[in-house]
Amino acid sequence: MADGELAGIAGQLYGLPFDDFVGARTAAAKEVAGEVPAGQEQRSLATEVRSLPKPSVGAWAVNMLAALRPGTLRELAELGQSMRAAQSALDAAELRRLGQERRLLLNLAVKAARAVAEQQGRKISDAVATEVEQTLRAATADEGAAAAVRSGRLLRTLSADGVDVVDLAGAVAVPAGAGPAGAAAAGAAPSGAVPAAAAGKRPAEQPAEQPRLRAVREAPRRPAPSARERAQAGLRDAEEAARSAVREGRRYEAELAEATAAAATLAEETQSLREQLERAEEELKAARKRRDVAAARAQQAARAADKERRKEDLARERVLRLGNTPE
Repeated sequence: MADGELAGIAGQLYGLPFDDFVGARTAAAKEVAGEVPAGQEQRSLATEVRSLPKPSVGAWAVNMLAALRPGTLRELAELGQSMRAAQSALDAAELRRLGQERRLLLNLAVKAARAVAEQQGRKISDAVATEVEQTLRAATADEGAAAAVRSGRLLRTLSADGVDVVDLAGAVAVPAGAGPAGAAAAGAAPSGAVPAAAAGKRPAEQPAEQPRLRAVREAPRRPAPSARERAQAGLRDAEEAARSAVREGRRYEAELAEATAAAATLAEETQSLREQLERAEEELKAARKRRDVAAARAQQAARAADKERRKEDLARERVLRLGNTPE
């Protein structure tokens, strides 16, 4: 019974925000110890709760995926099963296709881990994001690693070389009863088994299933591939990843060359426009001077025209007077 209670309590604690873990662990241990003061079993459970290790930041980010985005980890686990089946069948074409799909899913999963970590009040660095990606990659390479990742009680990040089985020693808290953190583990314990101190801050979304660390295949197991076959499959995956990286690098080089040429063209056009602007400003200045001179001359001409019109009027009046005077 204590093992089930410990699993439930651990499931709640490892789903909390990173900085809340220690305080919640202490409160949970005190609550368990105070439930039955004279009970040796409860005192032992309290000690075990108090001894639960705090996860690394990378492991915590993966636990947040298990708590808040279980579908992402389920997709990676299913992809890993397909990749292991393709390795057993030595299906190189299928491995290449699945390798491309894995790169896409890992990219999306790391982005999801960054998002859920930030939602829980902590941004993860690029170095931690790399550890998260390595852990999720290991989950696609090994069934035990996949179950450890989906348990939601990961203590440290994982890594896989594509050949050896992933080392899970000390990687999961309470591995004997591993399951997704949250409702499933808590539901297996009796009422009141999960202390309120830990349950109060549990994220709302819980995984629906409870995968075991020792996953059981529905279909009969195929003969395990040899180390050489696994190494060859890993090599093919690495070669495809390298080719993809080269293609991506060439694409960026082409974009750089195009952007450089465009920048050079725009620089020339900018210089030409500056020169045109300078010429236009000089022409504008000259035109304004011509305008001012023309305006002054027009004013003088207008005054002269008025003067001549007055002379004309006087001459006309004189002619009229002389025409009305008898000779």
